Amino acid sequence: MKPHMNHASTSNTQQLILASSSAYRRALLEKIGLKLLCEAPNIDESAQTNEGATELARRLSITKAQAIATKHPNAIIIASDQCAELDGKILGKPGTIERAQQQLSQCSGSEVLFHTGLCVLNSRTGQQHVAIETVSTQFRDLSSSDISNYIQRESALDCAGSFKIEGLGISLFRQVRSDDPNTLIGLPLIRLIDFLAREGYEVLQRN
Repeated sequence: MKPHMNHASTSNTQQLILASSSAYRRALLEKIGLKLLCEAPNIDESAQTNEGATELARRLSITKAQAIATKHPNAIIIASDQCAELDGKILGKPGTIERAQQQLSQCSGSEVLFHTGLCVLNSRTGQQHVAIETVSTQFRDLSSSDISNYIQRESALDCAGSFKIEGLGISLFRQVRSDDPNTLIGLPLIRLIDFLAREGYEVLQRN
């Protein structure tokens, strides 16, 4: 069997870059020992006409990676994007308290799907690995008081679906079903580790 050493040696000289300014995604990567740069891609994240949640998450993760690749021609770039879906419709970032209240009221007692797109792009070779990971959540029946108290206690106006699973957001759910608990935070680490290994970057072999 041909050893994996040659491929691994090429990635030793490549910088890991997270195409995001998210402190939560960075913390996920640092907890598995990855040393990386973070750079926001600054792209238009608007959905296109008739674009579904999974298609949007996939397209944006790829677009983010490619935007960073144009400035870093010798890097392994990690990009992701998450879209929430309720009854086939995309739930965007609320932006305002009123919109957050409306979103959470719609989610109350319902199943909401969170689709996270992941793209790992080797800008040296152009090799690209892409996946969509979906988390199914069942929201509790939320009263207007529950919703108001949540919004007051935790700012989630910049989060799809108006919640942060990292904090008080867990109180909104009755059930969460996922192959990887990190996916709901915004980065499926199990799939990411597989993709990095394909590029010769073995997480367990790093100091």
